[in-house]
Amino acid sequence: MAAPVLALRDVRLADGSRWLFDGVDLALEPRARACLVGRNGAGKSTLLRILADLTAPDSGDRFVNPGLKVALVAQEPQVDGASLLDFATVGGAARHEAEAELVGFGLDPRAGAENLSGGEARRACLARAFAEAPDVLLLDEPTNHLDIVAIELLETRLARSRAAMLIVSHDRAFLERITRRCYWLEDRRVRRLDAGFAAFDAWSEKIANVEARADRRLQKTIEREQDWMAFGVTARRARNEGRRRRLIALRAEKAERLRLARGEFSVAAPVVHRSAKRVIEAKNISKAYGGRSLLAGFSTLIQRGDRVAVIGRNGAGKTTLVKILLGEIAPDAGSVRLGPNLAIAYVDQARSDLAAQMSLAEALVPHGGDQVMVQGQPRHVAAYARDFLFREDQMRQPVASLSGGERNRLLLARALARPSNVLVLDEPTNDLDMETLDLLEDMLADYSGVLILVSHDRDFIDRLATSTIALDGRGRAIETSGGWSDFHSQNPDFLAQIESDPPAKRAIPPPTRAAARPAKLSFKDQRRLAELEARMPELGGEVAKLRETLADASFYGRDAAAFAEASRSLARAQAELSSAEEAWLALEARRESLLQGR
Repeated sequence: MAAPVLALRDVRLADGSRWLFDGVDLALEPRARACLVGRNGAGKSTLLRILADLTAPDSGDRFVNPGLKVALVAQEPQVDGASLLDFATVGGAARHEAEAELVGFGLDPRAGAENLSGGEARRACLARAFAEAPDVLLLDEPTNHLDIVAIELLETRLARSRAAMLIVSHDRAFLERITRRCYWLEDRRVRRLDAGFAAFDAWSEKIANVEARADRRLQKTIEREQDWMAFGVTARRARNEGRRRRLIALRAEKAERLRLARGEFSVAAPVVHRSAKRVIEAKNISKAYGGRSLLAGFSTLIQRGDRVAVIGRNGAGKTTLVKILLGEIAPDAGSVRLGPNLAIAYVDQARSDLAAQMSLAEALVPHGGDQVMVQGQPRHVAAYARDFLFREDQMRQPVASLSGGERNRLLLARALARPSNVLVLDEPTNDLDMETLDLLEDMLADYSGVLILVSHDRDFIDRLATSTIALDGRGRAIETSGGWSDFHSQNPDFLAQIESDPPAKRAIPPPTRAAARPAKLSFKDQRRLAELEARMPELGGEVAKLRETLADASFYGRDAAAFAEASRSLARAQAELSSAEEAWLALEARRESLLQGR
């Protein structure tokens, strides 16, 4: 194996009275592909900052090759400067390299660096890091706020990079595609696995089982020593003072293990009461903003127990679709019918409901007191917070000081205190560690109400979704049964087809042309556009009606021939609708292009 270019040896760091690291060793050789895994609060981000020489350890050594260039993309990126191009070149990158990277990540280099969305800020920081051509890339939750298409672009970009890299991420699918080594930060130390993340779960479980057996042996030893203390220490006090000290030491060791042990995410999503079987029925809904179509003739039926994932590029209209389905926004056309007795709980990805200055306790009991109502029953706020892995000494801690994962858990705690039969989670996986994600998945799998999940996490969607709705941002929306893998295998080009026209290219004005161009569509094209706009809702309604007919479990048994004919009719209607949407999109794009060229 090649010699490391960046390494830590016997690094120790205290956080107040608590040791964060106690003898950490870690090394990266040229072109290493490694991930750093650990629970929230274990110190993963701090360890990256030590590697980047932005935080000094209390003791230990950092080794770095002379002249080595290290780039860190932080978990919560800060973007500033007169323009994105200025931001991307502040670290010394050549302007042409920075411009190329920004455009590659779908950004306009001349755009301002203020008021960026989370996804835009993330892409800007990634572009800056790649433009600097570092020898080592340190990436802290790089997929947060990126859509699925952008994540796949990042995977391709990393696969081509010659840099060594260490990645902190909760995205299992991303890590499985990129990594060839795992570092596990647990109990203040780092363990190493020389295999990709796909092998991590089995390896870490084996280690946990070994340590559990050791812990049981320790407990038995303590019990034997306690028996001896109870019956023999008085008669043999002087002679066995050493044995008494050993018992005290064993108890201290046990207490430390219990203190370091991860708490249990012991929470269940309450269901207030069963809803009607039909929870949400949308027929031929359409929505446009500023002349841009987000939905055109989309229909769906969501029933009790369904777990629906909503995917698409950032800005494609995912949140808009969810709000239409919940009745918060009216569609421009079509109808949405909600079942009776719905109780909706919503976890917002923006975390806009959390004021930075409020304490953790105030976030859970905004009207004061020490009791929070959970499923209609009072509970002490500290006990309820403990279910979400918060310590009692954190109750007066301001929200601003919480990590991203802790803020996400706090939002879940607030939402799940309210009984619901419709649970909406908008990017719930951001900043959560993998153990918490596994526990959250278990809880959601047992939820008997409707789950609507807006997410970019492909593995999370695959584990939970019964159907997936995808939006392309230009009016097309399709629904397939199953999760991300099922959708992608059936529609491999649905999201990729818009990648050839990224926002950055649309944002840069085209060069002025001297040649004259028509100012509007021809009469024939205008007539065809009108026909398509009238026909698409009809086709959407036909598709929805056929789907509803075929959803009858007894239909096939009653009349197999009619079932087969209905299936063929559905396939024909879907194909015609798809063809009509493609033609409409082409004509609409031509019309907008002509209007812009006036």
